[in-house]
Amino acid sequence: MWTYHNPVRVTAGNGSLNQLPTLLAGRSCLLVTFPEADSLGLVQRVRSLIGAQLRGVIDTIQPNPDVHWLAPLYEQVQREHADVPVIVALGGGSAIDSAKALLCATPGGRFAELLAVLEQGGQLPASAAHKALIAIPTTAGTGSEVTPWATIWDQAGSRKHSLHQHCTWPEAALIDAELMASLPAGATLAAGLDALSHALESIWNVHRNPVSMALAVQSARCTLATLPALMQDLGNLQLRADMAQAALLAGLAFSNTKTALAHSLSYDITLQHGVPHGIACSFSLPLVLDMALGADPVADAALLSIFDAMTPALASERLRAFLHQLGVATDPAHYGVAPAAWQAMVHKAASGPRGRNFIRPLA
Repeated sequence: MWTYHNPVRVTAGNGSLNQLPTLLAGRSCLLVTFPEADSLGLVQRVRSLIGAQLRGVIDTIQPNPDVHWLAPLYEQVQREHADVPVIVALGGGSAIDSAKALLCATPGGRFAELLAVLEQGGQLPASAAHKALIAIPTTAGTGSEVTPWATIWDQAGSRKHSLHQHCTWPEAALIDAELMASLPAGATLAAGLDALSHALESIWNVHRNPVSMALAVQSARCTLATLPALMQDLGNLQLRADMAQAALLAGLAFSNTKTALAHSLSYDITLQHGVPHGIACSFSLPLVLDMALGADPVADAALLSIFDAMTPALASERLRAFLHQLGVATDPAHYGVAPAAWQAMVHKAASGPRGRNFIRPLA
């Protein structure tokens, strides 16, 4: 027995940002976005679409939302915008993840209350005045626009929290590749590899189901075909649209499975070595693929089909070649992790919440 569930209304295609007024249906909103959005003309585009319905703009979102700056921002939103029913998140995963934290209503409007829920793994009251979320990604990678999860970092405490509430499912997502056209090469690469990791992680996963598997296989094959070409032609809108679709499919896949070992490994790589998330969760994919193959015949068939490989060795070789072609090293030592430390890191990651989703338990 299995189930697949995703409640997010998805609208995709060039110019789909113009559907925002329809999705708002007369409601007022708060725009949460990244600092460059104004200079790129994105804030003005939203304002021209919805006029007085836009009640405020928060454009201070930084990469990797951290409790240090998210706490005062959360309390400001709860204090100054309590009556605004919708947050529109425009940006990459950090903007959307931040918006998921900001939309949650706690009894006293204090971030410490939300943090306590994160630490205890509980749920906020469903009856609380949580805000709705409309997610508009400007990168093709995180899939946060169709999942309920948000990663909240605590750099000072050397840890990360995973926010997952019933209210953090986006109400709707707008996938408009035109919004991704100005994304620079580094961010394009990191986002695309994050999408590939999401797809593969949802296959070598104990929670996979036939729908998530089909979505993941299609996503991974699309990323393998599209990302190298896109890196050579960043202005190609069709390639941007293809990569946006691959990221969306991966998001729809892991929205039901969660991620697994490669993502579990990535958190310490980012916290301790400062490696951007998209690289941190993807450079280890060949190593994890080697561990995954042979654990389950259904997963094996899917993984071999992605790489058009008859043998596990060939699949692993092709994945490494793909990453090397994009300039991504696959040796942990390149990222400052010695072999002995790497093995310890793998076993630690395998025991974490995401690591336990991996299909091959590690001793």
